[in-house]
Amino acid sequence: MSPRLQSPAVPSPKDPVACDCKPASLRWLPAVWRCARLVLIAYLFVVLLLMFFEESLIFFPTRFPEGDWTPPGLAFQDAEFKAADGTRLHGWYVEHEAPCAVILFCHGNGANITNRAGVLQILHDRVGASVLIFDYRGYGRSDGKPDEPGVLADARAARAWLAQREGIAEAEVVLLGRSLGGAVAVDLAAADGARGLIVESTFSSIPDMAADIYPWLPVRWLVRTRLEVAGKIGDYHGPLLQSHGEDDTIVPCEQGRRVFAAANEPKEFIPLPGHGHNEPLPLSYYDKLAEFLRGLPVAPE
Repeated sequence: MSPRLQSPAVPSPKDPVACDCKPASLRWLPAVWRCARLVLIAYLFVVLLLMFFEESLIFFPTRFPEGDWTPPGLAFQDAEFKAADGTRLHGWYVEHEAPCAVILFCHGNGANITNRAGVLQILHDRVGASVLIFDYRGYGRSDGKPDEPGVLADARAARAWLAQREGIAEAEVVLLGRSLGGAVAVDLAAADGARGLIVESTFSSIPDMAADIYPWLPVRWLVRTRLEVAGKIGDYHGPLLQSHGEDDTIVPCEQGRRVFAAANEPKEFIPLPGHGHNEPLPLSYYDKLAEFLRGLPVAPE
């Protein structure tokens, strides 16, 4: 008897093994997820790196002996003093025998005081001022490592030394800050006042700077260093002279104008057409600065 022939089984359309009904587009999901996960991990890694190295991305000190510590033609004396926490600090004091003002010069975030010898010469010879420039902790011959509380404390110690050396009240010192030093000078002026305030090429805040540099990161909520300028300058009530290069590609001029808008009268803004961030300021600017100093209220006897 011949075997009975059977028809082959017809797979049911509901059978998940027999019928792969998965849309073609969904088959890429695992690969897409793997790529997205790698991108997310890389993004978080960059965020962590920026948080870990934050201070190294803000402060760029040059330590002694780098720099010319005996600049030709500049007569100065070494100034040595301590911050409130005991950190030893160093600066140069350039004395004028008949000063129109006594200036504390807060420099920017790079190098050390030796890079500002030319400016000190102009402030003495052309402007007619006595000047103390100092290195923040970690810069030049100053001990320690820079951070926001530290550099602000260093400026307070420098102003105290200068006022004592000149025999005047601390509030009678004129504060001059360039770039990051502008934030330091504004902090002093906002808290304690000043005979006058000079701000050159300064940002509105570190979070604003970080957001301009890293617009794809939530840096405003991540950075610990604030160095608020626009947020503090309204607490200063005194004469202000502010300048900014219109071609500044490091600190946008718009940030400087934001600071100026937040400041009280009397104030003057000097735009510098064609000037970037690190270019020497024109002599015409220093003539304006000298005029500003001569117009300041006379310090009480």
